[in-house]
Amino acid sequence: MTAQQDFPARYIRTHEAAQFLGLSTRTLEKHRVYGTGPEFRKLGGRVVYRFEDLHIWAERGRRQSTSDPGQGIVLTAKRHDRPTVALSLKLAKPRSRRA
Repeated sequence: MTAQQDFPARYIRTHEAAQFLGLSTRTLEKHRVYGTGPEFRKLGGRVVYRFEDLHIWAERGRRQSTSDPGQGIVLTAKRHDRPTVALSLKLAKPRSRRA
């Protein structure tokens, strides 16, 4: 099954997205400001997220063990230099899902 099929195609606000990810609302807001968080959309003055985008972002941090380098990087919610942010996005290649 693809992520598109697993999650409903609806948009949620920042508070709900933060709950889904297990983060505080403020941390998710900081990720948005620094460009280190999941993709979002602005509908008028409202910021909304898709479940699929939240899942994709969280999967960047997926590891099998503490020594597993993983496939991507989930940066901390703070200011990073552009090359670091670019590298984290470059490394964020989709991983095949295991059954």
